[in-house]
Amino acid sequence: MYDCIVVGGGHAGIEASHIAAKMGKKTLLITSNIKNIGDMPCNPSIGGTAKGVIVREVDALGGLMGHIADISHLQIKMLNNSKGPAVRSLRAQADKITYPKNMQETLLKTPNLTIKEAMVEDLIIEDNVVKGVVTATGEKIGGKTVILTTGTYLKGNILIGSENTPGGPHGEARSNYLSDKLKEYGLKILRLKTGTPQRIKKDSIDFSVMQEEKGDLTPWTFSFDYAPSYDVTNQQSCYLVYTNEKTHEIIKNNLEKSAMYGGYVTGVGPRYCPSIEDKIVRFADKERHQLFLEPESLYYDDWYLQGFSTSMPREIQEQMVHSLKGLENAVITKYAYAIEYDAIDPLQIKPSLENKIITNLFTAGQINGTSGYEEAAGQGIIAGINAALKLDGKDPLILKRSDAYIGVLIDDLVTKGTIEPYRMLTSRAEFRLILRHDNADLRLREYAYKCGTINEEQYKKLQEKKSKIADLIQYLKENHLPINSTNKKIFAENNIAIPTSNLSFYILLKRPEIKLSFLENFIKLDYPDEVKEQVEITIKYEGYINKALKEAEKLLKLEEKEIPDDIDYRKVSNLASEAKQKLAQIRPKTIAQASRISGVNPVDISVLSVYLKKEYNK
Repeated sequence: MYDCIVVGGGHAGIEASHIAAKMGKKTLLITSNIKNIGDMPCNPSIGGTAKGVIVREVDALGGLMGHIADISHLQIKMLNNSKGPAVRSLRAQADKITYPKNMQETLLKTPNLTIKEAMVEDLIIEDNVVKGVVTATGEKIGGKTVILTTGTYLKGNILIGSENTPGGPHGEARSNYLSDKLKEYGLKILRLKTGTPQRIKKDSIDFSVMQEEKGDLTPWTFSFDYAPSYDVTNQQSCYLVYTNEKTHEIIKNNLEKSAMYGGYVTGVGPRYCPSIEDKIVRFADKERHQLFLEPESLYYDDWYLQGFSTSMPREIQEQMVHSLKGLENAVITKYAYAIEYDAIDPLQIKPSLENKIITNLFTAGQINGTSGYEEAAGQGIIAGINAALKLDGKDPLILKRSDAYIGVLIDDLVTKGTIEPYRMLTSRAEFRLILRHDNADLRLREYAYKCGTINEEQYKKLQEKKSKIADLIQYLKENHLPINSTNKKIFAENNIAIPTSNLSFYILLKRPEIKLSFLENFIKLDYPDEVKEQVEITIKYEGYINKALKEAEKLLKLEEKEIPDDIDYRKVSNLASEAKQKLAQIRPKTIAQASRISGVNPVDISVLSVYLKKEYNK
C-alpha cells in the first residue's frame, strides 16, 4: 500500500511524485516508459512569458524544474528585460537529451520514491473514494491517494493530413480505457488537441540569411538555491525566420488537406498556440508570421521550427518548409503532427486539485485542460503537496490569485473552466506587478516551509534576504546626498538633472532616470545583487505596488468569506436562474471565487452575501 500513486512521468507527474516523496510519503510513480520521464515532445524550452515565473514559483515551493533547466540548457535569456519588471520572464533553450537524463537521475535517487513501468487503465473505487489503480495487465496496486498526470496519452490520436494513428507522443502506446472508466465514475470528458512542428536537419539549413538570436551575457538561473554554472560566452544561438507570400499561398491552396480543416480533428485546439494554417486563416491581413529555428540537443542535429505547427500531409509540409528563406533545401527529419486526447472538465476539480466526485483523487497537467510543461509542473507540485497534506489531516495549500501565477492558473481552471488547452499569459493575472520573476521566493517560501518542502538552510537564506532588503531600504531613507561640486559633476557627466537640495537616496531612486548602480557613485552598498534588484523595484514602483496590494487585500477579505459546502442555492431568493445553475455546478469555496464565475453578476453576489449572513452568520 502506497501513500501516493502518481500516474504519468511528464512534467506534472515529476513534480507531484518528487514533492510527495520529499514530504515523507511512500510514493509510486507509474509511467509507460521510464526513459520518457521528463520528455519534451514539443518545444525544447523551459520558461517564456509568464511561464518563466511559474518555473520560479515551482522552485520556490521546493520543486525540480528550475534547477534541472539550469543545468541542462543550451541558451538562456530574460524576455522583456527592457520593459517593466511585471512582464519579465526567463526562457531557457533546453537540451532534449540532457534535461530528461538529469531529471531521471534525480528522481531515481529520491528517497521514498519508487518508479514502475506500467499502463494504468482503471482506478480502484470504493464508495466514491479512490483506493488504488489497475494496470493493463490486471495488476491492482493500493494507494491512499492517486494523482493522474496522463498528459496526451488518454486515447491519443496522431493526425497528419487524413492519417489518424492511435498513440501518444512519438507514436508510443496510448491509454485506451482509463478515460472511459473516469466517465463511468461520473467525470465529464473533454476532447482537446495540440500539435508540434517539423524537425529540420542542421546541415540543410542556410543560417547565413537568418537573424541570429543569442543568449544573454548576464548569467541567469531559475533556481534560488544554486549559482549559475554555465559559460555565458558559450551558448547556442537560435535564428529568426518569417513566413512569406509563397508560404501563405501553399497553405491556402491546401487547407482542406489539413487534419484540422479537412474535418479529421474532433478535439479543440489552443487559441494562443495555433497551427500555422490556423494563423493564416485567422490573421489573413498579416503578410508574414515570425518563426524561430532552435537547436534541440548537442547530441543530435535536429532543429525545431517553432511557430510552424501543422497537421498538413507530408508532401504539403515539404512545400511549406521549402518556401521559407534559408530552408529551400531543408531536410525534414520529423514531420509536424497534431495530437488529440481526452481530458476532464476542470470545473469538477477543487482548488486543491482534488476531484469533487472521487475523494482522494487528484489531477494535474494536460488532463486538467492546460497546455505547456510549466503549467503542468505548477499543477503537479500543488497536487503532490495537497495529497501529502491530506494524508496528514492538514488543510490544503490554496494559492490565491495575489500569491502566484500558479494560483491564477488553478483558480481560472476550477472557476471558469476551459474548452480549449489553457495557456498562462501575463494578461490573465490582475496582480502581475506583485507576481514577478524576482520575488517568487519572497511570495512562496513561507508556504513551502510550513508545508515542509524546503529545509532549514533554505528558510534561513530567505530570512536573511528579507532582513537585508529591509536594512537597505532603511539605509536609503536615512542617508542623504550632499550637494557639492564633486557630486554635481558626477550628475552632469551622466546627463542627469542635479538635485537642488539634499535629498535622501530613497527619494532620489524614485526618479525614473536614476538607478541604484548610479547611486553607488556616492555610497558603498555591500549587498547581493538580488537584494539590490528587489530594493530598486520596491522603491521605484512603490505607488503601483501599494495600489496592487490594497486590491489584493480587498480580494483577501472576500476570500475569507467562506461558502458552506451544504448550501442549497435553490433556496436563495432573488438569485438569478443562471447564477443558481453556475453556483450549484462549480460550488465555489468563497465569495471571491463565486464573483469570478461567468454568469454570476455583482447583484447575485450581494444577494448571496446577505443570505449567508442571515442563514449562516457569515
